[in-house]
Amino acid sequence: MPSEFALIDRYFRRPTRHTAVGVGDDAAVIRPDPGMELVVSTDMLVAGTHFLPDANPEDLGWKALAVNVSDIAAMGAAPRWALLAAALPAATESWIEKFARGFFACADEFGIDVIGGDTTKGPRNFCVTIFGEVPAGQALLRSGAKAGDDVWVSGRPGRAALGLAHLQGRIALDDPARGECLAALHRPQPRVALGLGLQGIATAAIDVSDGLLADLGHILDESRVSATLRIPDLPGAGIARDCFLAGGDDYELVFTAPENRRGDIEALAARLPLPLTRIGTVEHGVPRRLTLLATDGSGIAYEHCGYDHFA
Repeated sequence: MPSEFALIDRYFRRPTRHTAVGVGDDAAVIRPDPGMELVVSTDMLVAGTHFLPDANPEDLGWKALAVNVSDIAAMGAAPRWALLAAALPAATESWIEKFARGFFACADEFGIDVIGGDTTKGPRNFCVTIFGEVPAGQALLRSGAKAGDDVWVSGRPGRAALGLAHLQGRIALDDPARGECLAALHRPQPRVALGLGLQGIATAAIDVSDGLLADLGHILDESRVSATLRIPDLPGAGIARDCFLAGGDDYELVFTAPENRRGDIEALAARLPLPLTRIGTVEHGVPRRLTLLATDGSGIAYEHCGYDHFA
């Protein structure tokens, strides 16, 4: 059986693009570009909580990095460097090779240098720390939303949650919806180009990891504002609506922007191309209060906003 260090050398040591010292020393040395600030985030994926025990290792490798790239995208930053800490029940090379293939496919897609980490024996879980760069003072924060701003969301939230519901037998999806939802669950697409394009346009942003309502609630809380949502084509009551509003795991971006930037956002949507949908308005009022209305103006009740690890 290969040693820990042999596994690292074989599967996780790759040439770097923009790193002074990468894997091989006690720590990496990175050199941010002049005029840039570092943006740092970390996320953990735990077997049984964030992924099923029989998850495809290559998909899991992609997702372990992609969910962290999404945090950088939500800040309007460019991802640059990542570290991976992994606990594995056994040094099964065939499994590790597939995981590494997916992990580095995501790294290559977004131009990320993998610069270090750690491995240990234990229940399977993965913790990635990621660094990005953003021009000084230009990071998108949760605290910038203002009354009168529009609320927007990218893509179509809820697909990943529907894919999970299908795997759990709570719903039966037919193709093409089944393939689209399972792809959203297993291979989320971080909206890096969107985040970069929103610099100077959006007033606040967050990625949809725990659910649309829950994550938008963080913007409202940090910005000390409320919002009213009128969501076009909102699914009818049932599991599809619950997944759209509170499913999470899609890693789309929800963001706010002034009304006079609608043309810029529509042009950005066409250029990417990526659907960007205006779903509501930021208002003065009780911080974090969310009112959900139907197209006829009647109120829509909801109980569940999103995922909470300790709820």
